[in-house]
Amino acid sequence: MSLRIAVAGATGMVGSIVLEQLAARHLEFASLKLLASANSVGKRIKFRDQELPVELLCPDAFADVDLVIGSTPDEVAAEFTPWAVERGAIVVDESGYHRMLDHVPLVIPEVNPHAIAQHQGIIASPNCSTTQLVMALKPLHDAARVTRVVVSTYQATSGAGTQAQQELLDSTRSALDGKTAAPQIFQHPIGFNLIPQIGSPKHEGYTSEEMKMVWETRKILEDDRIEVCPTCVRVPVSNCHSESIMVETERPVSVAEARELFAAFPGLRVVDDLAAKEYPMPLNCDGRDEVFIGRIRRDISHPSGLAFWCVSDNLRKGAATNAVQIAELIMSGKYAPCVTSN
Repeated sequence: MSLRIAVAGATGMVGSIVLEQLAARHLEFASLKLLASANSVGKRIKFRDQELPVELLCPDAFADVDLVIGSTPDEVAAEFTPWAVERGAIVVDESGYHRMLDHVPLVIPEVNPHAIAQHQGIIASPNCSTTQLVMALKPLHDAARVTRVVVSTYQATSGAGTQAQQELLDSTRSALDGKTAAPQIFQHPIGFNLIPQIGSPKHEGYTSEEMKMVWETRKILEDDRIEVCPTCVRVPVSNCHSESIMVETERPVSVAEARELFAAFPGLRVVDDLAAKEYPMPLNCDGRDEVFIGRIRRDISHPSGLAFWCVSDNLRKGAATNAVQIAELIMSGKYAPCVTSN
């Protein structure tokens, strides 16, 4: 299905990776439109063998578009998605605005591609920390049903944007000079520090980022019985989120079986040799589309428990790559209703 595509937020950090993915995957489409705020209008961005102009993100921009990949803040997504849907386009939204709305499917292509067919014009892509968690849980859930998850995240500064990455550098340099740089993006200095708060206070002392992991995991796996206890921590790492995950299942899953399940699941890669000091780390996973699993071991505190370590590039599979994969499935016509030209 050759569609007319638009990328909303094309000049942003994630939007640029969306364009990279669209080019690298050699997708065929009728046209590609780059949309952004007034500040970016007129810029030209190289795509494959041409340079495309950046156009204004406004209602009329969607008059000749079939499919939109949106990489914008929540408030921008809330404004532009109705413009696109009213003009007949399908929107793949990477913001958090639509994720928990009942009529909007929340999709990870390797996990629940069937949910795409339920869309009413909008398909949401999950939070980055949820995406890698659910990718790891899915094969275990299918084999033995996950009942409880305790997860601690170690989230890179890139999850808060390019200015946050720069703040990490500035904060680190200041600390090395014996100074303290006043934080602008984060609540506290991030250099040589850990901040156990991502998001605003929410339910019973949990943060908004933590509750996203609870609600989104249940929605994607279509199982509200799964208990999730998350702790989200910002760490002085530039890119790639890491997670320490403990899972309880209805029946015990051995380490050998878990390793086989992980290795066979699309999009997962096992790197697990403790004796050889081989396990996933942000430095090794940066720029990769897979979700990496290591340190797989039995939970010695619970008879049906399993513990492991998970790392993923939060800008790629946690954001841009997942959205482009959803777009691929829509373009294939296998899951989404047919799109008629405007």
